[in-house]
Amino acid sequence: MVVSAHGKVCYVVIPAADAARSAEFYRAVFGWTIRTRNHGGMAFDDGVEVRGTFVEGLPPAIDPGFRIYVMVADAEATLKRIVAHGGEIVEPVTPGAPEIVAHFRDPAGNLLGIYQDRALAGRSTGA
Repeated sequence: MVVSAHGKVCYVVIPAADAARSAEFYRAVFGWTIRTRNHGGMAFDDGVEVRGTFVEGLPPAIDPGFRIYVMVADAEATLKRIVAHGGEIVEPVTPGAPEIVAHFRDPAGNLLGIYQDRALAGRSTGA
């Protein structure tokens, strides 16, 4: 059986003030594989299915609205790594909320979210 990829999110462009700094942030926080493209740009693979690139000169995605969430195994540990690597927590996990989510800004100012599957709550697996 062939599974259609029609409609699947497959590529993300992340605005970056400094592509190398952004690449290091996402590598350190989420474990993304970083590579230098043929033309010298910084690109990433999330280790599952999504690829993308860091692009300098684009304005950061700073306004609430369309937002990308990154799946994590341990939200609290991830929030600590975000801060340790130059990000800012905008909205921490709300205790008792039905979803384990939090919002942060990366070093370029982009507003993103993290999401932890409730089934993983209480199980720390690191990055």
